[in-house]
Amino acid sequence: MRSIFKRAVAAAVAGGLALSLVACGSSSDTATTSVEDLSKAASMDGYTVDEQFKATEPVSFSILYSDHPNYPLKDDWLLWSQLKDRTNVTLEPTVVPMSDYESKRSLLIGAGDAPLIIPKTYPGQEQPFVASGTILPVSDYLDLMPNFKDKVAKWKLEPELDTLRQDDGKFYVLPGLHEEVWQDYTIAFRTDELERLGLQAPQTWDDLYTVLKAIKAANPDSYPLSDRFKGNSLLTILAQSYGTSAGWGLPGHLTTWDPETKQFVFTGSSDEYKGMVEYLNKLVAEGLLDPESFTQDDDTAIQKFANGKSFAISANAQNVVNDLRPAIADIPGATVAKIRVPAGPAGDVLATSRLENGLMISSKALENPNFVALLQFVDWLWYSDDGAEFAKWGVQPTTFTKDAAGTRTLNADITFAGINAGAPKHLQKDFGFSGGNFAYGGTTDLLQSMFTPEELEFQDAMADKQQTELPPPHPFNADEQEQATLIETPLKDSMNSATLQFVLGQRDLSTWDAYVAELNGKGASSYVDMVNEAYERFQQNHS
Repeated sequence: MRSIFKRAVAAAVAGGLALSLVACGSSSDTATTSVEDLSKAASMDGYTVDEQFKATEPVSFSILYSDHPNYPLKDDWLLWSQLKDRTNVTLEPTVVPMSDYESKRSLLIGAGDAPLIIPKTYPGQEQPFVASGTILPVSDYLDLMPNFKDKVAKWKLEPELDTLRQDDGKFYVLPGLHEEVWQDYTIAFRTDELERLGLQAPQTWDDLYTVLKAIKAANPDSYPLSDRFKGNSLLTILAQSYGTSAGWGLPGHLTTWDPETKQFVFTGSSDEYKGMVEYLNKLVAEGLLDPESFTQDDDTAIQKFANGKSFAISANAQNVVNDLRPAIADIPGATVAKIRVPAGPAGDVLATSRLENGLMISSKALENPNFVALLQFVDWLWYSDDGAEFAKWGVQPTTFTKDAAGTRTLNADITFAGINAGAPKHLQKDFGFSGGNFAYGGTTDLLQSMFTPEELEFQDAMADKQQTELPPPHPFNADEQEQATLIETPLKDSMNSATLQFVLGQRDLSTWDAYVAELNGKGASSYVDMVNEAYERFQQNHS
């Protein structure tokens, strides 16, 4: 059963936990510069939880900005003017196309030219920058971020934060914080076809095979499942139900924690990974999964769904509303909906945490005379309830209203995520809110506040899934990271290439042992040894 975290925590307990966070997990979590010596210009004295941050004088902070092609940045967005009015902060964006964001981020950080605030950083992506000293060990400065600390304490997020810690016991990314575990991506089906054939939505991956087989029998010229996202979403949800990792869920260290042996194993050579590969191979061999699913672009996959050449495709809630329903609008009686993520050999599980995409702070921020104000601003916008609501919903009454019961309603002339479809204005395009640079994390109430009744029903159906055990920290030291950098890319390339060959039947599964030997020849065994040594060292030094 999914853990439910109480939002009401006794003030004294929460305060005590919050005060202990800086030291949690490491004796080295002590600020390299004492709080008394930090630059406090423009900061608020006594800034605390749920207080509106407003710099005591106008300040500006640079920020790396991922520009989404569907809602490109506009200088006249209400987001910018309201942010300045509320906080006395002007953001100066370095605008980078979303498609180039990760590579540009690496180049800017490596050259020492990164803006002060570096958002859209997923936990693990900070690791290559730790040894260089170019990003801030943010765990040293949590006393300046009361909203962040309050949520960690109330929601008992310390175990998740521990997974971020580096070899020095500190962490270098401020993650998005969710109150509860949740899942968006799954498989969407043409539900009218399921009804026509008298089929129930599959509850397990074995059920899914049976359903696809029935659809294939009724539509022999189709591939019942033709996927988008280069197969990454399918691989992610399928792998977790096999007790392994793949697709978007493949960890940076390419290893999976085995809770029974208390050791890490190489993901791509495990029995669980082989089981997943065998399942996909069966789907492809029987014509149930389009072999182009792992190479075609999204538009091609959606077009096949629109033309009745396929009947299932990976999707999240917005994909269903924005892509799939418009695509099948010309098919009489066609309907589409997400299914509950199927259960598999590892059980009815979710292998995820309550952390997501967050932000790094450039170490140059320490030289900024407004350093404390900067962290207070970040704390308010990303981690306070009001800041999170502002980033997501906008401004009352211009973009939304909120009644006495706390129910938010988007104004009728504004559309977003299926709300007020056809309205003349768009929350992202015309106002700048609900963009990926700011709006993530927060309470379950805020997360679900824009969900349609259909999506709320999906989330309710997912609520009883079990969360798998989080892997313990296993950070590399600088020497190990240097070795890992040389090993990981060729190992991952070999693993992904062979996986696709096995799935598509281009390589026989009887050669699995030879494939494992090839991985070991490229350093997989020594790599796993290094990961386990890093895990054991961290336990010794920081437990």
